[in-house]
Amino acid sequence: MAAQLLVMYGQPADPTAFEQYYRGTHVPIAKRIPGLRSYKINKGPIATPVGKAPYYLVAVLDFDSMEAIAAGMGSPEGQAAGADVPNFATGGATMVMYETESL
Repeated sequence: MAAQLLVMYGQPADPTAFEQYYRGTHVPIAKRIPGLRSYKINKGPIATPVGKAPYYLVAVLDFDSMEAIAAGMGSPEGQAAGADVPNFATGGATMVMYETESL
């Protein structure tokens, strides 16, 4: 069994400042979360079948299980990553967690 933490960031007030902070500050903080197996983000604009999506950036963080997400996010490193989000996500952020299965 595996699990993912999906973070969907809304359109930022200043995309350049968002990119600089996200890549230069936030990602290094988030990559220290215990149990994190991989960290992926979208490349280029996000679209829906009917046009532009309301999201600027989507991040997918892979863990071994829901328990691993809970432990990782409950750790000091996970708490630091969560507390950092308001420092750059001027468009807001939605986080969801779920188990995955291969079909």
